Amino acid sequence: MDSTSYTSVNLSPATTEAAAKKTFLARRRGFLITATSILLLLFSLILAFHAYIAWTLARPSIAPLQSNPMKAFGAPYEDVKFPSMNGEVQLDGWYIPGTTKNSVVFSHGYGGNREEIWVPIYDLAHALHDWGYNVLMFDYSYVLPEHTVTGGVQESQDLLGAIDYVKQRGAEKVFVWGFSMGAGTALQAALQTDNIDGMILDSTFILDPETLYHNMKQYVNLPRFPSLPLVKLFFPLINGVSLKQIPYNKVKETEYSMPIFFIHGKQDLKAPYEIVEDIYHNQRKNHESRLWLLPDDGHEWIYQSHKQSYLAKTLHFLHELSLRPAIKMNGDENERI
Repeated sequence: MDSTSYTSVNLSPATTEAAAKKTFLARRRGFLITATSILLLLFSLILAFHAYIAWTLARPSIAPLQSNPMKAFGAPYEDVKFPSMNGEVQLDGWYIPGTTKNSVVFSHGYGGNREEIWVPIYDLAHALHDWGYNVLMFDYSYVLPEHTVTGGVQESQDLLGAIDYVKQRGAEKVFVWGFSMGAGTALQAALQTDNIDGMILDSTFILDPETLYHNMKQYVNLPRFPSLPLVKLFFPLINGVSLKQIPYNKVKETEYSMPIFFIHGKQDLKAPYEIVEDIYHNQRKNHESRLWLLPDDGHEWIYQSHKQSYLAKTLHFLHELSLRPAIKMNGDENERI
């Protein structure tokens, strides 16, 4: 015989309502915790993604050297080392002696090294060597694994060190031949020295907020906000240099003292040609400056598409500058020497 007894419990409407309310509050609390956790996770992922973009931009993948001037076109050369102008870095390069007192310093672009193999600089160095120029091909500091891209802040110091090196080797005239960010770096360096007698700037890239966002969109279609502010925030935190340190407005507005030959393609997806047009127009008082704007060409592919005319125009430009008397700055006057 089962002796278990049961006690009935009468649930009043108030008790039922309280239990239901308690269950609702518990579920709502759980939902809020879950939703907050998901939002925090998404926010963290967004921050991490933009931090990764800032980290990656300053650390491009750079291929090792593939050749040298002797192998490429039979020119004797020297392995050289010299300091950046601010003494922060020891830079590596190749010095190809010529037969004149005129020197050309190549300024390679982002993600490349002294060979700039997709141009390639070897072809241009070969032509210059045949014309008797001394040639310096060197690696920017960010080619070294312990250094990062700074948008021209440190790179301009590297280039000034290269210019100083060829001056020490006896150069009476120094010309800079730059590509992409190396061309933009040359413009930054030219703000800081009178030792450049002329520049050839191919596919000039200047790192400013607009070109930064323009290039980000080439890889990932990100909204301008919050992507650009976040990358600008993380860039100095991760890489030690801020976009505010890059004098991009001064570069765009300056009337430079030396002649500049700008070469650019209208189909350039990395460096809008309108920026170069504006800089060129600022050189209106320097009648030796030139702009060669090609309607169908892209970033850094102009030489490959127009080899004969490219060499003819650039070498003629350098030849004209090599023949003219040197100009010594003397107060507010120019004195020919």
